[in-house]
Amino acid sequence: MKLLIKNGRVVDPANKRDEICDILVSDGKISKVANNISCQGCRTIDATDKIVMPGLVDMHVHLREPGREDQETIASGTQAALKGGVTSLLAMPNTTPAIDCAKHAGLLKKIIRNDAAANVLICGTITQGRAGRKLVDITQLGKAGAVAITDDGASVDDQRILLTALKQAGKGGLLLICHCEDKGLSVNGEVNLGIASTRMGLRGISQESEYLRVQRDIDLANKANARIHIAHVSCKETVEIIAKAKKKGVKVSAEAAPHHFALTEEAVYGFDTNMKMNPPLRAREDAEAIKKGLKDGAIDAIASDHAPHTENEKDIEFERANFGVIGLETELAVSISELINTGVLDWPQLVCKLSLSPARILGIDKGTLGPGRSADIIVVSPQKQWVVEKDKFISKSQNSAFIGRTLRGVVEYTIVEGKVAYQLK
Repeated sequence: MKLLIKNGRVVDPANKRDEICDILVSDGKISKVANNISCQGCRTIDATDKIVMPGLVDMHVHLREPGREDQETIASGTQAALKGGVTSLLAMPNTTPAIDCAKHAGLLKKIIRNDAAANVLICGTITQGRAGRKLVDITQLGKAGAVAITDDGASVDDQRILLTALKQAGKGGLLLICHCEDKGLSVNGEVNLGIASTRMGLRGISQESEYLRVQRDIDLANKANARIHIAHVSCKETVEIIAKAKKKGVKVSAEAAPHHFALTEEAVYGFDTNMKMNPPLRAREDAEAIKKGLKDGAIDAIASDHAPHTENEKDIEFERANFGVIGLETELAVSISELINTGVLDWPQLVCKLSLSPARILGIDKGTLGPGRSADIIVVSPQKQWVVEKDKFISKSQNSAFIGRTLRGVVEYTIVEGKVAYQLK
């Protein structure tokens, strides 16, 4: 069946479009974008006063399957994604078993084929078991369907291994994503080193543990003449290093998570374990630097770093609680609330950060509403308010940093390959 979206504000920076018009969808593709389209027998969506934009491409999602289906599954995670306007996502490889070989990638691919409600891309590991000691067969992972590799949750300490991985990933067309943390400097910390660690009497995680490793990894990428992507930027020094590297022509891209630009270390003072993540919430000046980096282009993408955990992994003493927060269902609304409504970004810029740029970084044909492209579209009420409630999450886990917060921006429809996959009730 054909689908007609009428009278919405279509924001499509790939085609330099930001105007009130219609979109006609046929056979899973966008067939026409114009004014006053008529279509007999079409299902019609009235998008008056709504934003119509490409579906979000979230390049940092922990779906936990296989191995930790009590936290999340491909099915539950992709349904949560649809509610948040995410139509394509990159599944992190820290599963059980880890996605460190073609066999394990094949297992994940089968689950995706059977259960995924959105487009799920496969990310493999850099080292076997994410242990940092032996490089995986990157070529075989690529042939098995992986589009990227990372040891996310761990940094590759051995420079020789990372340099070789950068070179091989570059040859194979895979993106290498770095979790930048020198654990010799973060020393089992719990919160940001500074006021938070002092006030709470907890071990601190220094900015140096992140930005010194970022500098090292970027230097290695430059040496290899290879692409590198920096995950979950959390501090101002990291933003500055990335900006300088870009000016020098290094092939570096970077992402930031909404919690790192919307919240600060002050949020952890009450020992709420839903505010415990790695990297930790930093100082106000760090959050402001991330916003500036998003505005001036030092940071290319916004990604949720969706990290689901069960109640018994979070509702315990702060020191024992797992790191990580969910974000698929809130990342768009937090971004609207913190970036659009405060004037940090305009709508075309936000669509770039959430859809177009991550699609380009991953090398996938998404993030645009051009004719002939896949009809992955969301319709958003930009100023509609809602309160984040724990019992309303679709995700199997509820460890959100935004529970109780009023946000702006509600996804009314999520369309995947021309079919309405989610509709607000």
